[in-house]
Amino acid sequence: MIRCSNCGQGYPESGIAYRCSKCKGIFDITELPLYDPMKVDPGSPGIWKYRHTFSIIENEPDVSLGEGNTPLIWGDAYEQEVAFKCEYQNPTGSFKDRGSSVLASVLHSRGIKEAIEDSSGNAGASFAAYGTRAGIAVKIYIPDSASGPKQKQIEAYGAEVVRIPGSRSKVSEAIQREADRGTPYASHAYLPFNLPGYATLSYELVEQLGDMPGTVVLPVGQGGLFLGLALGFKNLLKSGVSKRLPKLIGVQALSCAPLWTLFAYGGIGHSLAGEVDTVAEGIKVRYPIRGDAVIRTCTELDAQLLAVDEVDILPGRDELARRGFYVEPTSAVVWNALKLGITQWEKPIVVILTGSGLKSTF
Repeated sequence: MIRCSNCGQGYPESGIAYRCSKCKGIFDITELPLYDPMKVDPGSPGIWKYRHTFSIIENEPDVSLGEGNTPLIWGDAYEQEVAFKCEYQNPTGSFKDRGSSVLASVLHSRGIKEAIEDSSGNAGASFAAYGTRAGIAVKIYIPDSASGPKQKQIEAYGAEVVRIPGSRSKVSEAIQREADRGTPYASHAYLPFNLPGYATLSYELVEQLGDMPGTVVLPVGQGGLFLGLALGFKNLLKSGVSKRLPKLIGVQALSCAPLWTLFAYGGIGHSLAGEVDTVAEGIKVRYPIRGDAVIRTCTELDAQLLAVDEVDILPGRDELARRGFYVEPTSAVVWNALKLGITQWEKPIVVILTGSGLKSTF
């Protein structure tokens, strides 16, 4: 069930509402339909073999480009063996495709013909691809500072690009003005439809490992993947597939780490978090829409948030490349995070590599 996280109002049966009409709160999915190994359909494309866990689309065609089923490759890190989940091998080069596939399918099932989205790059490129495949006219708002390759990728899919001068926060302000005028806002941050798609990553990990991971390390910006993984792992626990939950380790760049400051310092963290330029542009989010949910999840699951210094991000990217993993700087924040806790975390340790280095100009 999808309900407003503030007042409890259910999601409208038609159209796309990015906020609750009653209280302007955001809609959320707090529980997924029970995962059932017997209902997993290996004949369906990508993540759609887990369709029974989505519950959003009934008897509607899926919008898929073959997302999911990404490799899990073992390698060394700080003299320890860890498993690298290569999400940058998704169709548009990032984990966002898992969510965009479900989101575009929902939009298509509701007859949406045009939609806007805001993104620093990967989410925009992903939604542009899946929106185009669904026959939706897509307009993407991006900051002027977004990487050139990502802008070109968005345009290549036929989406209109709207460049907004200033910070990422300015982009959010501009698109909300357009959304409030009635244009369907297919936000990967506000809408909850991406979360069941992200949850499929947890199912894949358990299938590939043969058991639940001990620890999962991943970059965190808006927190969608973090929350989706938590939903998926809790679903596996509830279904009896596993008897324990992994420890989630979310990583931010210290230059813009609002979730980490809240986690580390409580309410005063709002005043401590900045929005300084960072090469980890994909997680440069000053005001995460689902920040409260991320902090609650940390408390509920004993998860942890870390922040890494700017000077360590590109060297981390280079270390990953020397192991055969060519990722963008946003993904590379995980390398220094491993240094901070790898000897204490429960094994097996899985590291999520979220975006391709081919998208980066750094």
